[in-house]
Amino acid sequence: MIRDLVAVSRPLSWINTAYPFAAAYVLVAREVDLVLVLGTLFFLVPYNLAMYGINDVFDYASDLANPRKGGVEGALLDPARHRAVLVAAALSCAPFVVFLAIAGSPWSWAVLALSLFAVVAYSAPPFRFKEIPVLDSVTSSTHFVSPAVYGVVLAGGAWDPALAAILTAFFLWGMASHAFGAVQDVVPDREGGISSIATVLGARGTVRFAVAAWAAAGILLATVGSPGAWAGLLVVPYLWAAWPYLNVSDAESARANRGWRRFLWINFACGFVVTMLLIVFAIRTA
Repeated sequence: MIRDLVAVSRPLSWINTAYPFAAAYVLVAREVDLVLVLGTLFFLVPYNLAMYGINDVFDYASDLANPRKGGVEGALLDPARHRAVLVAAALSCAPFVVFLAIAGSPWSWAVLALSLFAVVAYSAPPFRFKEIPVLDSVTSSTHFVSPAVYGVVLAGGAWDPALAAILTAFFLWGMASHAFGAVQDVVPDREGGISSIATVLGARGTVRFAVAAWAAAGILLATVGSPGAWAGLLVVPYLWAAWPYLNVSDAESARANRGWRRFLWINFACGFVVTMLLIVFAIRTA
């Protein structure tokens, strides 16, 4: 069961939610404390177990027809395991949420509540935001941007135009990433009766939307000044990964999986560069 729960939580994606929280909190609080440690652990494992576990349970029927499921891109658990996954997700999150609520303020409670609502509402009925085109990409992006917003609010950070621009760019990046990931599932989603941004815009239109959103994120980051502006160049690898599929047809949309697999590794490389930029920023402002 432990092995199944780890598989469901998609370990390759753990860092994508823990890192934004930790980086935002440290840059504001300027210290390593218990809130940082437990908050990072929460967004590292329990948060992902809840997000992907709920998704895998309620998408089981359509995932059966999806050839890329059953590995690092999504587990295929026997329905007899589904209840255990949902219970494990709830129980693993509960103590962290209680601690963070005690440590936080009403504003941080609101951000955390929104983040957790997005986790549930994306996949679980009666919401199923993942089946509402465009709202699916908005909700998915919220999964990754809200931990950063939460880190800022929990640490008592002040808001300014530069921070707003950075988080908006991050949000555009998240929407683009979700949209591009949905392209490879156009055929199985339609066969399973599932709507998404990709089934509505089509494979070609969705790839172009993703490219435009990534480009907009890079341009927005260019306005915040050094060293943050250098992060704007990090959209280039994502554009490179998506560019070959600008004219992909719906029938050949599964080919985009190759670009998606590149995307997963690009995240790690770009994460390293972002870390270096954050270190430079921290040194400059120390």
